[in-house]
Amino acid sequence: MKLSILSLFCIIMIAQWSHAQQRSIIDSKNTEQEIISLSKKKWSWMADKNVDSLNALFDEKSVFVHMGGSWGKDPEINTIKTGGIWYKKADIHSVSVNIIGNTAILLNNITLLAVVGGNEVTNPFIATEVYIKENDKWKLGSLSFTRLLTPNNTPH
Repeated sequence: MKLSILSLFCIIMIAQWSHAQQRSIIDSKNTEQEIISLSKKKWSWMADKNVDSLNALFDEKSVFVHMGGSWGKDPEINTIKTGGIWYKKADIHSVSVNIIGNTAILLNNITLLAVVGGNEVTNPFIATEVYIKENDKWKLGSLSFTRLLTPNNTPH
């Protein structure tokens, strides 16, 4: 009798653990898709110069790293608003997301068409986006552009 109860208990525990693992995998995939969708919206908002949506997305302490320098949220919003950089179109070739606790790190392999200082330029980049989840809301903490020497290199 004791052996049967112990066996039943073990089977229940294994089933619950397996279900929790499957739920964790599904939650992780859902979170990855949520981050990918948010990143795509961000590129659209940047192209449309939608600074209100970007202002809500960018964390107050966010940082932006470009080929010509780095700065915080307010200068980035102002750069977009005034057209100092117009992110006209980001062609996304590949994307990967890694979730670490409440942090999501997204790597986009993109070809970016932008207007910088009145000149239209196209560059291949790996864009690294770091999102932090606080109070059930994702905020962008960092956006860094790493120019590639050859286009279409895929992030790992």
